[in-house]
Amino acid sequence: MGIIKLKNIRTFSYHGCMIEEGKIGSDYTVDLEVKTDLRKSSISDNLEDTVDYVLLNQIVVEEMAIRSKLLEHVAHRIISRIFASIPSISRIILAVSKINPPIGGDVEAVTIEMEEYKN
Repeated sequence: MGIIKLKNIRTFSYHGCMIEEGKIGSDYTVDLEVKTDLRKSSISDNLEDTVDYVLLNQIVVEEMAIRSKLLEHVAHRIISRIFASIPSISRIILAVSKINPPIGGDVEAVTIEMEEYKN
C-alpha cells in the first residue's frame, strides 16, 4: 500500500452561508491524501498502474468551483467523486481551508478535515 498527497491546492471559490460570500468569493486551500496500492506502479513505471494525481487535482478544482454553504458539503462531494472515479483508492483524508474567513476576528484560516474509508 502507499499514500499519495496533494498539498496546498489553491482555489478562489464562493462558499459560505452569507450572501456576500457568494458574490465576492474567497481564497481556499485543499490538502488531499489518498491511500492506494503503489506496488505495481513502483515496478512497472506506468501511469496506468497508479492513481493519476492530475485527475485528483482536477476533481478538487471542479468541485471547489460549485458553490456550497458549508465546507463539509464541498468536502463530501470531493470525497464521493474520488471514490466513484478511482476504485483503487481505499482511504481519503481531505482538509478544506477558507483563508481569512469573515468571522469578526484575526484568523488566518478555518479548516475542516474529513477522513473516509471505502465501503
